[in-house]
This record gives sequence, structure tokens and C-alpha cells, in this order.
Amino acid sequence: LLSVYFFVAFVSYLFAGKEDQSVIEGWARTGILEAGMEPANWLGFYGALLSHFFIFRWLGVSAFIIPPLLFLLGFRLVFQKNLVPFYRAFNLLLFAGLWLALLLGYTTIVLSGVNEVNFLSGGLGFQMARFFDAMFGWVTLLVLFFSLLVFIIYSFSITKIWGAGVKSKEEAVNRLKNVVASPDAAQLETTPQEAKIEPSEAAKETKEKTKPEDIPLTVEPLVEEPEKAAKQVAKAQGLYDPTADLPNFRLPPLELLNEIDPGKIEVSNEELQQNGERIKTTLLNFGIGITEMKATIGPAVTLYEIVPEAGVKISRIKNLEDDIALSLAALGIRIIAPIPGRGTIGIEALNKKRVTVSIRSMLSSEEFQGTQMDLPVALGKNISNKVHMIDLAKMPHLLVAGATGQGKSVGLNVILLSLLYKKHPSQLKFILVDPTKVEMSLFSKIERHYLAKLPNTEEAIITDTKKVVYTLNSLCIEMETRYELMKEAGVRYLKEYNAKFAERRLNPESGHRFMPYIILVIDELADLMMTAGKEAEIPIAQLAQLARPIGIHLVVATQRPSVNVITGIIKANFPARLSFRVTSKVDSRTILDTGGAEQLIGQGDMLLSTGSDIIRLQCPFVDTSEVDRVCDYISEQRGYPSAYSLPEEAAEKVDLSERDEKFEEAARLIVTHQQGSTSLIQRKMSLGYNRSGRL
Repeated sequence: LLSVYFFVAFVSYLFAGKEDQSVIEGWARTGILEAGMEPANWLGFYGALLSHFFIFRWLGVSAFIIPPLLFLLGFRLVFQKNLVPFYRAFNLLLFAGLWLALLLGYTTIVLSGVNEVNFLSGGLGFQMARFFDAMFGWVTLLVLFFSLLVFIIYSFSITKIWGAGVKSKEEAVNRLKNVVASPDAAQLETTPQEAKIEPSEAAKETKEKTKPEDIPLTVEPLVEEPEKAAKQVAKAQGLYDPTADLPNFRLPPLELLNEIDPGKIEVSNEELQQNGERIKTTLLNFGIGITEMKATIGPAVTLYEIVPEAGVKISRIKNLEDDIALSLAALGIRIIAPIPGRGTIGIEALNKKRVTVSIRSMLSSEEFQGTQMDLPVALGKNISNKVHMIDLAKMPHLLVAGATGQGKSVGLNVILLSLLYKKHPSQLKFILVDPTKVEMSLFSKIERHYLAKLPNTEEAIITDTKKVVYTLNSLCIEMETRYELMKEAGVRYLKEYNAKFAERRLNPESGHRFMPYIILVIDELADLMMTAGKEAEIPIAQLAQLARPIGIHLVVATQRPSVNVITGIIKANFPARLSFRVTSKVDSRTILDTGGAEQLIGQGDMLLSTGSDIIRLQCPFVDTSEVDRVCDYISEQRGYPSAYSLPEEAAEKVDLSERDEKFEEAARLIVTHQQGSTSLIQRKMSLGYNRSGRL
């Protein structure tokens, strides 16, 4: 609108400028618009004022570059894309305006000999012309045309195009000469003698008539390959940097986390010997001998590895789990029979004094700081007191279970903090689902940095079940969109796609964009399955099955790992599972496909199953104040204008062909009785209950 306003005002000045000049100059002297002296400009006083200053005082007719500049700028701001390359158009129009103003000003001085401002050149053009005339005289014209020539060559890369054309023609001629001079000797040698065919008389005559020198030679310029052209563009402009939108963003420092002195792991030799003797004695009481025993001390439990005598069945030792726990007088005995890859049987027993593992010690470790994983998570410390890292991008989804108060929410915070300490907001987005409304509320502060949500949604943390279903369906649409873009790009994984986009080998005007990882975190699946059921189960299963290559990963947690919550279709697509202590062996088998989770000791003690084996870990402790400080630190930095927008869910189409043939009859029945119910349709129309319910 502003560009149109300027354009109309300037065009009007060409017809009414002289009449309005006295009005504007009188207003400039007194500050009052005299009665009866109305401007003739089509847009009134303000149109005349703008035209007087921009055309007469400043740029002359070169002021007509302003409307197209305003139009291009407005188009870019409204539609978030360029109609034409903006900076190139800006440079072109700016040079054209100044060059034309100078040319018209110099022409006014040379031809008319006047020493006054002419509206064609404007005041700025006239003063520039006077300066150049005083400095260079008639050489000013040469300067003008030389500058125009240099600008055209530089802007349109004429020398590069001409040079590339000459080079391609020379290469083509050389190739053709080489082919004519040296035929394929290998083909001639391998031709069998028997297969030699004598040419006919007509063929000989044709061969004599068409000598090589009579054949016209046309050399087509070689077309530059798109890959090579893309590499040249990347070399000229540099690699695309997704972090450039937030160049001053800093990852949270470790000083925001509590520094907890874990103390030294204190398990005395006396305690180790006593437990070892008790294990040996218990097994001997049942006729099982031991040839070797070794102990490995961990932060919460100690692993006793035993080698039984030859001929002892492993199942016999496994069945003595309760008897060994009784002899050790310890909680949380777990027997690993056998330990994969070692040829021993493991017995885990609780230490008398546990060691607290802090999140700061995990994130400051060499394993975490030096990792090259795409989505690194410092999950906990293993039985050897070493940091255990997982790559969520390779898992690719994680199913978490645990009874109330056993560390499940702390484990989710560990996953979130690990990623916040490693990834820039442009590389990672979270979708947080929290039916309890309190567990993840602290992360709402980082909405404009790391969170994704549906358009026109007020809260970034999703608490309403209906919105959860909409979000899941929206995420499925995002998944399909990403697959289409990756299909066009000719890649299989998100990492390859983003690398290709960073090298500027994908055109943003075709819809291509840098795509961040998206992690969906559901704090309580049980509530969602109870209220939404199949509406939630189907999109979760679709995402779990298909979303790994395109960078969408799920972390789903529940405190009730029953079969009606973790259904078969969900469980089959979550190969990585994490279990804190559960209440029963049935729940342990549901989440891990084996027992053992019911024997954990709580307070972050957990089992990680990656499909091949099960690892016992101690989850680090994360205080609420630590999460609060990290989120405050991120929120105080400049973020994006809004959260990452997910695509809106398309309205579901209704297939009228699938409508029941009794639908119209049922509709008349309900309208006639002014009420509707399943039993009414069932009685009046003599239909079954299920069909009546659908109608």
C-alpha cells in the first residue's frame, strides 16, 4: 500500500508539480497552509509534500525507484519470501537512481547552462553534477559511462559466462579430435574374424561420396552439471549455517548445575568377603559348587560374577534368587544367568552405602563432552561406574516405565537436559505432553527456543487429551512432508538431507528447508490411552514405525506398564526400553520381556534393554532448581519470534458412499419422534444393536 501511495503521488507530481511548488514553499516558510491554496496533487497535501521533497529537492525522476523497493520489501515481510533476489534488486535500483540523477543533472548544466535545480535531476542530482563538473569537466561523461559498463559486467557476470562458454567449446573440440584420432582399439581387437561383413557396392559409393572433411562439425556448448553448479554456489556463498538466525545463542554452562560431592565408593573388603562366603554357602547347601568368583563395585550395587562347576544347570541357580537374598539380608537381588559375552553368572546385591550420581558429573565427563552422537544422552552410570551414553537418533524411540516415586520423571529430565546441553535451538525441537500439568511446566520458558506446537495454540506444554491427538496427527503430516522433500532430494536420512541443504544443493523456493530433529515426550501414556484409545495408539504406532529416518523420535513414559496401556502394536516398535522399579513381575515382563525390574531398589536404579542385552544403570539425580536455572538461562537469550509451528491437521473427508443404506429411514424416524437413541432405532427398524448404534 505504501509503494502504491508513493507511486500515485509521484505520477501526480509530473502533472501538478509546478502548481503545488508555491503552496509547499509557502507552507515551509510559515508553517501554515493558506486558505484557498489547496494542492493539486491527487493525494492532497501529503502527496504534494512527499513529491516535492523526494523529486524536486532530492532525487528528481530517480525517485521512482522508491515504489518498487517498498513493494519488494513489503512482499518479503508479508509472505516471508522474495519475489526476486532482494539484495540484487536493491543494488540495481539504487545504482540506477543515483546514476540517472547524476546524468540528468549534468545534462541540465551542459545543455541549458542554467545554474538552478531542475525537477528531472532533483537537488541531489544537481549538486552531484556541479561537483563532478568542477572536478572533471567534460570527462564526467566518460566517468558515467565507464561506471555503467563496470556495474553491468559485475552485476551480470558477463566475463564469467563468456569465459565459461569459450572453455566449454574448446574442451568439446579437443574431446572430438581425440575420439577421431584414436578409435576404440579394444573393440577392434575383440571383434571375431568370422563376424567380419563385407560392405555392399552401394555402401562403398556412399562412403566415397561422404568424406570426413565434407561432414559439418557442430560443437554444442557443454551444459554444466547441477551438482557442479551447486558446489560452485556453495563455494561462492559459503555453507548454509542454521545457527545464523540466533548467532549469539550460548549453550547452558555447567555452573548452573549443583556440584554434589559423590564421595568415594566405600565397600570394604570385609563386606565383599562376607557376601561372597554367604553366596557360596547358600549354593553349596543346594549342591551347587563354585570354581571362581569376582566382584565389581558400582555406585549402588555390587556385581558378583561366579563360575559354577561343570554339569550345573543355570536354571537351578536362577531359581535360588530368593534364597540368596535371604542369606545376604539384602534388597534388590538380581541374578543374570548368564552374563552375555562373559560365560559367567552375575548376582547383583545392594551396597550398604549408596553413592549419589549428579547430573553435573555426567555432563562434564569426557564421554559426553567428546561425543560425536547426533542426539547424545548421558543416561546414567553402569556397574563399572562409567558413564553410559545412548544416541537417541539410533535407538530410535524409547519406552520408559516405572512406579510412582522411583525416578521416572527425573529420568525424563536427564534426557531433556542432556540434549539442551548439546544442541542449538535450530537443530532440535521438543513436543512435550504432560497430562499431570506439573511435571514439565518448567520447560514452558524455552518455548521460543526449543518447543514446537500447533498454530494458534496458547500453551506450549500440551495437557489436553484432544490437543494431544491433534498434535500426533499433525506430526504424522510433518512426517509425510519430510518424506516427500527427502524423496525429491534423493536421500534416505535426515542427516544426509540437512548436509545437502547446507551445501546449497537444494532450492528453498521448491519448499526445501533445514529440518531440525523433533522429539515427542509423553509423560504419562496411561492417561492418554484411557481417554483417547485408538485415536492416540494409531498415530503413535505410525510414528514409531516410520519416523526414524526423517528425524522424529518418541520418548514415551508410563507408571503402569500393563498390556492395555503398552499394546502390542506400540511395544513392537519400541526396541529400546527403560524400566525403573515396577510393582510386579508381570509389569517387568510387559516392559522388558523378562523379570528383574521388580527387584530394583528405587531412587534411580533402572534397567536398559536395547534388544540384545539388559544393562543395569544408576540414573543421575536432577533437582527441580537445576532445571529451573537452565530454562531461565535459555529464556533470557534472544529466541525465535514464536515456537516451531507444526502443520495444521487437514479436515477429514467423509465418504458418502460408505453411508448405511438405512440412514435416511433412521433420520426420518428420529425427526418424527423428536428424539433419538440406539434402542429406538433397534425396536422400530428391527436392526441389531451394533448397527443401530452406528446409525
